[in-house]
Amino acid sequence: MPVSEITESVARLRELKGVVVPLVTPVDENGKVDEASVARLLDSLHGSVDGFMPALSSGEGWKLSLAQWTDMVRYTVRYARGLPVLAGAELGHAPLIAGRSELAASLGADAVVVPPPFQSRNETGLDLVDHIRAVEQNGALPVFLYCENTVSNWPLDVDALAKACELPSVVGVKESSSDENFTRRVVARELDVPVFQGWEHLMTKVEGTAGFIGSLANLEPTACRTALTDPTQEQQAVIDDISAGYQLAADDWYLHIKRELTARGTLSTALPVD
Repeated sequence: MPVSEITESVARLRELKGVVVPLVTPVDENGKVDEASVARLLDSLHGSVDGFMPALSSGEGWKLSLAQWTDMVRYTVRYARGLPVLAGAELGHAPLIAGRSELAASLGADAVVVPPPFQSRNETGLDLVDHIRAVEQNGALPVFLYCENTVSNWPLDVDALAKACELPSVVGVKESSSDENFTRRVVARELDVPVFQGWEHLMTKVEGTAGFIGSLANLEPTACRTALTDPTQEQQAVIDDISAGYQLAADDWYLHIKRELTARGTLSTALPVD
């Protein structure tokens, strides 16, 4: 992508706010991504959300084969109707993520979502800033930071995160530490990029976030938007009750989402990614 196009894309994505959906990945009995289910899922969300994030945690991104990942990103772009598509790359190793960035760009995605370096596989010893810089220099898309430490075991560090957000291609943060105080400290840094809350139970707890990126948006995007526009204890209680009903705190939360979407007729199957 030409530098001028990257610059324009960065500016546009840094204005993103509202509800972004970390999509589940529908698969058929043969393990292939089901295009018809992706189309119905996105159709059910249009009008209530502001962007799509395929192939991240709720999309079983750590299990997707290259073919599954490619199809999920391709179909999301195909049915996004112009809304931004932020392609997850849950790999934790900069060269691999840069490769996915190149591929996602060829598929029409707007950004690549980059987790911290996975500490168990950090052969190069890169810190967060060098990790993101390596993706930035070798990839083809703006970078959306996925701030988490459950999979990566990255030690939460506000200074490192803030410094990474100064890199020219970084366009936003999905703050999924599940640490309310950490989120508050990140927001207090007044970064030049939007910070999105990544957990349902904290959706209304920290002022100054740009929006919400969480799995509940697959099922109840309107409720998520209402909680963002009216961030009261009462609305948080509504979100908590809905989330509990769908068992979103379970280790296999994405399967509970798939089962509900299948019961609604949105997905053809509730099968997990193999």
